[in-house]
Amino acid sequence: MKRISLGLGIAFLLVGCGYDGHYRYACQDPANWGSKECEPPICEVDGNCTKTLLGFDPTETTTP
Repeated sequence: MKRISLGLGIAFLLVGCGYDGHYRYACQDPANWGSKECEPPICEVDGNCTKTLLGFDPTETTTP
């Protein structure tokens, strides 16, 4: 019984380590897409370009 209680306690503590509503990098935030600091060549210095972080350019329009 102690083992189950300990497991549930640890699981409960780990749940608190989830997403807190903030982005790790400013250029991941959709509100910053297209801003000057998220566009090359400025963002290429530290690798924080939106395209680099997301794997695609969300500001690019695609035509079918």
